[in-house]
Amino acid sequence: MVVVGGRCRDCWTGSGTLGIPQHCYRSKEGLRMQIRYGFNIEIDIAQPTTILTVMDVDPARRHDIIEERPLSISSAQFIDTYSDLFGNTCRRIQGSPGTVTLCAQGLIRDSGMPDQITPGAPQVALSDLPASTLVFLLASRYCETDLLGQLAWDRFGGIQSGWAKVQAICDFVHGHLAFDYGSARSTRTAAQAYQDGVGVCRDFTHLAVTLCRCMNIPARYCNGYLGDIGVPPDPAPMDFNAWFEAYLGGRWYTFDARHNMPRIGRIAVARGRDAMDIPMIHTFGPHYLRTFEVITEEVSNS
Repeated sequence: MVVVGGRCRDCWTGSGTLGIPQHCYRSKEGLRMQIRYGFNIEIDIAQPTTILTVMDVDPARRHDIIEERPLSISSAQFIDTYSDLFGNTCRRIQGSPGTVTLCAQGLIRDSGMPDQITPGAPQVALSDLPASTLVFLLASRYCETDLLGQLAWDRFGGIQSGWAKVQAICDFVHGHLAFDYGSARSTRTAAQAYQDGVGVCRDFTHLAVTLCRCMNIPARYCNGYLGDIGVPPDPAPMDFNAWFEAYLGGRWYTFDARHNMPRIGRIAVARGRDAMDIPMIHTFGPHYLRTFEVITEEVSNS
């Protein structure tokens, strides 16, 4: 078997699918990697401005960090660190007029395994769902379950519950939306993405999350680092990515409607109901984005 980027060449598909056989990936015993991650962001503000950031690596992955250069902030006074309602690490910063620079870098261990595929994972009955998952069934700022409920039941109501239903939703969203950075719009909702037929990763995620919730499957929005590991390199500049997790069979599973294939090396940063809950940067006042650079790349295997 010839391996290309972690998959046998015979099973490579350009568009990608979560149906790729498990044998096409290198085994856990055969691969353990280190991933360099970080960012350099500059924003201009005209007056003293409070800034909230959600850009720290997910607390559950902190034990995997080998080394880390702490968040560096210029032209600003760091105030405090706190956890939000979803357990994400957040920072509150007081920015001074001028250019505020935020940068951080680290090295993290990763198993090198792709996202887990569990075709038999069942849907959990509403009456048996943990109370903590119920909020991820409800409508939210970008996820209008009331507007897309009929569409969801018409398209997916007859599909076997559980993993197959979530995968069918990912397949539909992946095929319905065209990815286009130029079409990015911070106000676009799931229903608008469906109507527009175009969007960026957050739009793919919002639409998939909404359709899952319409089918009574808890789904939460995630963002973080995702480099081109085990896939052909993307010539576009690196960016933070959005994906989602669906609650099936008593645990959360990763799904990605934009790429629609298992990926290697995800480094989660935050989780919430939708993008409104976990913006990377939120300023209480206008700002201009001067620089936005993200890095996430494999640096060695051991």
